[in-house]
Amino acid sequence: MAMPRRTLVTAVAAALVGLGGGITASAADTPAAPARVQSPGELWKRTELFFGTGKPDGTEVTDKEFAAFSDREITPAFPDGFTRLDGSGQWRGGSGAIVREHTHVIVLLYPFADRAAEREIEGIRADYRKQFRQESVLRSDSVEQVSF
Repeated sequence: MAMPRRTLVTAVAAALVGLGGGITASAADTPAAPARVQSPGELWKRTELFFGTGKPDGTEVTDKEFAAFSDREITPAFPDGFTRLDGSGQWRGGSGAIVREHTHVIVLLYPFADRAAEREIEGIRADYRKQFRQESVLRSDSVEQVSF
């Protein structure tokens, strides 16, 4: 009569432990876990906005136009500061075509208690879409540990 595998494994394990064949480790054999160091700062929200520059008529939002938009819309909404990164990107538009374009990324960091930030961010996105006839302004949100 064959013994089920599970029963066999259990019996062998019990025999090994009973004969002193169990594996043990002393505290001296185990390296101490590194002390957890808490990063300085507090939790803030981080929002990245991706502004494509390709217009439907084939022209692009110029650096001068984007700077004026930033001065008029972003700076008053976030006077404590933000970061602008420039890059190239691509995405699939609503028509299904791949769109490759120069992109401005705005990085915003703000306290959770800043209730006006949400309204300001959505206003910035809507204004850019309308002014430059954009299909979309990508928004990405996360939580960051911030220290100044």
